[in-house]
Amino acid sequence: VSDPSVLELLSSVKREDFAPAAHKGLAFADLEIPLLGSHDEALRLGQCMLAPRLDARLLQDVAVQPHETVLEIGTGSGYMAALLARKARKVVTLELVPELANMARHNLRYAGIQNADVRLGDGAQLTTADGRFDAIVLSGSVAEVPDNLLSMLTIGGRLIAIVGDEPVMRTTIVTRVGEADLRSVQSWDTQAPRLRNF
Repeated sequence: VSDPSVLELLSSVKREDFAPAAHKGLAFADLEIPLLGSHDEALRLGQCMLAPRLDARLLQDVAVQPHETVLEIGTGSGYMAALLARKARKVVTLELVPELANMARHNLRYAGIQNADVRLGDGAQLTTADGRFDAIVLSGSVAEVPDNLLSMLTIGGRLIAIVGDEPVMRTTIVTRVGEADLRSVQSWDTQAPRLRNF
């Protein structure tokens, strides 16, 4: 991560404020932090904070601009939503688990973030009727890039996702360059827990 604005954001949005009390000491360890249940169960269900290097790199590569509206799938504790909200005009973030959605709302309020809207819902079921977005961030991995989410991109909009199956996953950025024209770039290898229903 070399973007100075991203590095500054990481120092101003306190990751420890979004980690569960039992794991605050691990906030900057290079690992996933479980949000509910045991570590293994949280990873299996995708209920964890991504490693900080992964959040930072996704944030850098999606390159959100101040006028843009962003959709995040997989709110978790609200940390990535908080980072995105500091860069974007508005963030809509979807979470399947009510307990996590409530945790994220509390954390975002505590952090003074007012332009992030936490909604209970399943990103795998969204359609263009749910709106169009300038950037879509998947905070977890998927087996393949979801067509339903690509249809929600504005022209110039980007979707960033970690795509594939263990042990090989690649970060993929898809940009809508025209109404029926998409450009896809696979940039770097990583791993992340699977988003549910993807």
